[in-house]
Amino acid sequence: MSWLKKLKSGLGKTSARVTASLGAVLGRKGIDAASLEEVEDALISADLGTAAAAELAERMRKHKFEGEVSASALAAALSDGITDILAPVAQPLLPDETHRPHVVLLVGVNGSGKTTTAGKLAQQWVQAGKKVTLAAGDTFRAAAIDQLKIWGERTGTAVVAGTQGGDAAALAYQALEQSRADGTDILIIDTAGRLQNRSELMDELSKIVRVIRKLDDTAPHDSVIVLDGTVGQNAISQVSAFREVADVSGLIVTKLDGSAKGGVVIALAEAFGLPVHAVGVGEGADDLQPFEARDFANALAGVSEE
Repeated sequence: MSWLKKLKSGLGKTSARVTASLGAVLGRKGIDAASLEEVEDALISADLGTAAAAELAERMRKHKFEGEVSASALAAALSDGITDILAPVAQPLLPDETHRPHVVLLVGVNGSGKTTTAGKLAQQWVQAGKKVTLAAGDTFRAAAIDQLKIWGERTGTAVVAGTQGGDAAALAYQALEQSRADGTDILIIDTAGRLQNRSELMDELSKIVRVIRKLDDTAPHDSVIVLDGTVGQNAISQVSAFREVADVSGLIVTKLDGSAKGGVVIALAEAFGLPVHAVGVGEGADDLQPFEARDFANALAGVSEE
């Protein structure tokens, strides 16, 4: 299955929720003041958030529909509006070759998919000819360390790991030292999942950042929050909290397949304007792909493939 088909399938539930809710305006001459609220409610139900929903509804109200509003015309208008919001944040994760290694720190709450994302990124960069090192900074879970080692074997990537319960900041420091000595192009540091309201865990994350800056005051060069696409609006508070301690520079949204809350990507773009580097719609390494605004907008709006 092509990536576009996987994306469309993954966003199917979100798209169905939006298009079913927008059915009320089909057959009308346009979107008037009376139906504007219906359009907003439909978009909010798909977790676009109130600000983005209001902006998109107003754009659609101003849209010049030819004749009666058809399903295809409505989908095209919605896709155009979504694309305009998402285009500025659609930025792939591109390591800077002036940094050796380029340090990518992955952060986020429990179960968001950080370890799997670390492995997928490693595989993609190895295939692109880069030398990659993985750091098993999730020292709370033995399973996370083992999982990263499996990705290391699968991709031929060096893995720096310690023991369960070890000091994550010390491990990150060791990984950066080793990466420098080995001539690594990219160092990916996995971290333990932590709830944004647990101050002691967030303090540990800020310690990791402080410690690696003792070796390289420009690191981490990318601090990426990995978000579970099924959590909807809760992703907003997660980004807000992690930005304070880890200087979050970009987002990766996983588990969009099967979620009816894919619209949260638009809410995140509206709220923060941070780069959305990639989205994931499955378990395979190829199921994490660079974020493309138009492809995502078409899939979410239900634009039929010609």
